Amino acid sequence: MKQDLTPLKRCAWARTPLGIAYHDGEWGVPAHDDRVLFEFLILEGAQAGLSWETILAKRENYRQAFARFDPGKVARFSASQKNRLMKDEGIVRNRLKIESAVTNARAFLAVQEEFGSFDAYVWRFVGGKPKINGGREVPAKTPASDALSKDLLARGFKFVGSTICYAFMQAVGMVDDHAPDCFRKVQRRP
Repeated sequence: MKQDLTPLKRCAWARTPLGIAYHDGEWGVPAHDDRVLFEFLILEGAQAGLSWETILAKRENYRQAFARFDPGKVARFSASQKNRLMKDEGIVRNRLKIESAVTNARAFLAVQEEFGSFDAYVWRFVGGKPKINGGREVPAKTPASDALSKDLLARGFKFVGSTICYAFMQAVGMVDDHAPDCFRKVQRRP
């Protein structure tokens, strides 16, 4: 049998080994585990103003620093724990972003209580299934990310503007923004 040596076509942003691994294995894959959803909510907020590659490089440090993204534990972080995080070179040392992670953990738990899971809550914004973007242009935000942002803000979440919400939606597979010729595009998957 002849082996296909044609390189895979990927989205243009996936250029580094870290970015390629993330693109090929995670980005745009529908996530329904609340801990994974919480992880991406925190990481997308941390990314604000920075490159996603920076956050990916610090991801394992974030997992360690934020109790493997257990929202119940993060919600109980004390002032001394938050001060310790400000000294942790393995994460983005921004007080507002650290405070928002704790605030968001508390709001996340409230959403879980109200809806049974964060998954049940968040996927309502796309009708329960991924929205597929068929064009080459990837928007920075959409009416769905605007609605999610507005609702999260009303529930007390921080660092959840529409652009951050749209990046979150892409990351957890609520929208499929893979390029039309990317091997990961939903229509191309077996």
